[in-house]
Amino acid sequence: MPTYSYKATDESGKIVEGALDATEEREVVKELHSRDLIPIRISLAKGSSGKLNINVSEQVLSLFKGISSRDLMIFTQDLPSLLEAGLPVDRALAILIDATENEKFAEVLRSILKTIKGGGYLSEAMSKHPKIFSSFYVSMVRAGEAGGVLESVLTRLGEFLETSEELKDYIKSSMVYPLFLVFVGGASIIILMTFVIPKFSMIFSDMGQAIPFTTRVLLGLSGILSNYWWLILFVLAVLIYFVRRYFKSHAGRLVLDQYKLTLPAVGDLVRKIEVARFARTLGTLTQSGVPILQALDLVKDIMTNKIITHSMEKVHERVKEGEKLSKPLNESGVFPSLAIQMITVGEETGKLDSMLLRIAENYEKMVRTTVKRYISFLEPAMILAMGLVVGFVVLSMLMAIFSMNDMPF
Repeated sequence: MPTYSYKATDESGKIVEGALDATEEREVVKELHSRDLIPIRISLAKGSSGKLNINVSEQVLSLFKGISSRDLMIFTQDLPSLLEAGLPVDRALAILIDATENEKFAEVLRSILKTIKGGGYLSEAMSKHPKIFSSFYVSMVRAGEAGGVLESVLTRLGEFLETSEELKDYIKSSMVYPLFLVFVGGASIIILMTFVIPKFSMIFSDMGQAIPFTTRVLLGLSGILSNYWWLILFVLAVLIYFVRRYFKSHAGRLVLDQYKLTLPAVGDLVRKIEVARFARTLGTLTQSGVPILQALDLVKDIMTNKIITHSMEKVHERVKEGEKLSKPLNESGVFPSLAIQMITVGEETGKLDSMLLRIAENYEKMVRTTVKRYISFLEPAMILAMGLVVGFVVLSMLMAIFSMNDMPF
């Protein structure tokens, strides 16, 4: 029987944590209710090994870290659980403030609670912290307040944030091993060029032109790297600074985003990620009762590629003039034909929101599959590249050593 860990609150607002054995989550909820506890979060318990150390380290690190997207996701998932139990917003926030491990986020929640106790709306209080609660987030909360369905809107918003976080974490975790290979391979080559090869240069210094050409090139590169490493680092730092500064500008960002879309492999992946983000955001907004024009206005702000953002602005204008969504999306050239056809079907059947969410699920799966395929190709390619570089170094040194036998003495 699986074990579920839970976080709940009693009638006085005290946070209670523990674990229960149950066949499914609903049994845990019933058991907590029988104990007069309001469940906040229930999840399958993980192995207890090292759990205490992890929690302690997280508490220490929370004093120094900022407010992450995961902090926001957990808050968004916990709040509707308390509201559905019948607690008012102010009391639910007070409970979550005590349960929040990130002190910086707790300060933000205290500010929100203060605004609500002063008679303000939740959306109004959140809008005062735009770096944490985006316009997309605030608009969904405002729509939930206006329609009297704040709990369900927050539940959808929590699911949206969780899905986005999972996709982001998947891409990041997939890049760990390739980046590790680059670091180890690069460090190995630098050690060879700066410490190992200079030892041989003293042996070959009297050989003159008898040294093979590849060895002379290698010794030259090693000498430059050993003697002018500080200048190389300085030039690289200056170059990186100006390149980043240019790409942060509007013109530079357009050039970079256009280049991303034209790359053979990267362009296809970027389009899939943006289509998934567009479909999930727009579907979540429309499902929560946000008008289509307002939803499109919010969607273009969360798109990361500026070329696609400009296309969304044109789509917004066309829909504002009375056209259906599918036509300008098709003419934008961003969305693939399958997504356009599904959107068209959604418009014809009056189920655009559910169809958009289905598109998001499909393209998120495609993104995972594409990333997995690229990584499976990238790893052996990087190993081969590092092997060729190290092999060139070793072969050049061996050729020089063998050529010493042909020298006249």
